[in-house]
Amino acid sequence: METKKGLVVGITHGMDNERSSVAWSVANGGINNGLDVSIFLVSSGVDWVRKGAAERARPNPEDPTIKEMIQKIVDSNCQIGVCPPCAKVRNYQQDDLMEGVQVVGSSFIHERIKEGSAVLSF
Repeated sequence: METKKGLVVGITHGMDNERSSVAWSVANGGINNGLDVSIFLVSSGVDWVRKGAAERARPNPEDPTIKEMIQKIVDSNCQIGVCPPCAKVRNYQQDDLMEGVQVVGSSFIHERIKEGSAVLSF
């Protein structure tokens, strides 16, 4: 059995930047193409996974809503990690975040890189 190739998507932008929508869209495309996708959120990117924040957000009207794209990632058993200091400066605790999202250190992506995952950052 062949191991899935990995893709790590780093998202550094929040609701103020359309690049974040591109990142979620690329991650969903990776899932559609059979990649093992992991998301790592830093800086204002962590705001996307605060409960209720992505409910109606749609920076690009050609894409599904951000909530739908995040949910697809969670439903596909892909991992979404949040930078601990980035969450802390926003006073986010684990229970402030959507189900399926974890506050994790950078070793989260280092392990995937060591396994050969490609990395994209938006």
